[in-house]
Amino acid sequence: MNSMTFDPFSGLDRLAQDLTTQLRTGPRAVPVDLFKEGDRYVLSADLPGVDPGSIDIDLDGHLLTIRAERTAAAHEGVQWITRERRPGSYLRQFTLGEGVDTERISANYDNGVLSVVIPLVERAKPRKIQVGSADEQTSISA
Repeated sequence: MNSMTFDPFSGLDRLAQDLTTQLRTGPRAVPVDLFKEGDRYVLSADLPGVDPGSIDIDLDGHLLTIRAERTAAAHEGVQWITRERRPGSYLRQFTLGEGVDTERISANYDNGVLSVVIPLVERAKPRKIQVGSADEQTSISA
């Protein structure tokens, strides 16, 4: 005998997720990786499908703001089966600490990834201090 089961909750998670996604109207967060490489920080942000001309990076004091926009593709007369790559805005903000060279921050967008290079200022770079012998010290006179 073949029995059929009916689970009224099987699609509930998917429906709730779809509704939550559709109701979200504010900017979405941008997933990022951040690492230190030598005398600079490198921030990589995923922005697939974003028009490079819509990317806006602002620095206000120590607050770095990344904004971007994905516009909807124009497909006249089609019937959507699913549409998970929603158009909309993206936003991410970072507070930069002391010791970064805000004048030399640079950015590049390639293959859907925004890379922001944040160099350290010269005085913030780690350095070795030589230790001399007592014979090499100079005296300070008043």
